[in-house]
Amino acid sequence: MTQHQILDSLTHRALRVRTDSGAALGDAVMACLLMPAEFRQAQAHFPILFRRDLESGTLSAVALFGFANGENLFLEAGHWDATYKPLAQAVQPFLIGRSSDGSRPPQVHVDMGSPRLVHEGDEGVALFDEAGQPSPWLDSIAQRLGDLDAAFQASADFFAALERHALLEPFTLDVPLVDGTRNSLVGFHIIDEERLRALDAAALDDLHRAGHLMPLFMAVASIAQFNELVARKNRRVAGG
Repeated sequence: MTQHQILDSLTHRALRVRTDSGAALGDAVMACLLMPAEFRQAQAHFPILFRRDLESGTLSAVALFGFANGENLFLEAGHWDATYKPLAQAVQPFLIGRSSDGSRPPQVHVDMGSPRLVHEGDEGVALFDEAGQPSPWLDSIAQRLGDLDAAFQASADFFAALERHALLEPFTLDVPLVDGTRNSLVGFHIIDEERLRALDAAALDDLHRAGHLMPLFMAVASIAQFNELVARKNRRVAGG
């Protein structure tokens, strides 16, 4: 259960955070929220998919790590087996908190229920020094949180452009594995490449001027990573 608190140097002076990776630390997730601003870095490692919230109808993008709930094929013996980790995953257990009326600046919150937190001892990375000043590591997290928040605010225009130009199509994948079993992936969308190629000059200019063409192309390119993801899954199945 999440227990969000505003981070401050008095209450959380002795708090430390584990920065390694592992299922017990909350990394056993099939997918992670991904911002369009990250698509260039993410496409070299993860398939980028889109999903629609059934209640609100809003779109979001995710980086896919596995084929089943709780499966992260990028977890390897306590480390993250990719040179990029999506911001939403990298900033845990921190998040941006806002006042209900938006009148105050965003603040750094910490999830006190996170298994990454170390309340006693010297394991992990310190958040504050003895004088109560933020550690260099916490400063870097604050920068990432700012980047994530800015990318999230900018993402609405990108998703609106996808809707405006009808650039998404439903996606289903059936994955045969080396042991004879199959994994099915349903409920996601990908960029409709045929529709993208058919856009006229005005539509392409609209997307280009708004800065949306690059993340679109990166999302298309990322689909090639399914081959590597299936290979990772087969190595796990085979015990490799």
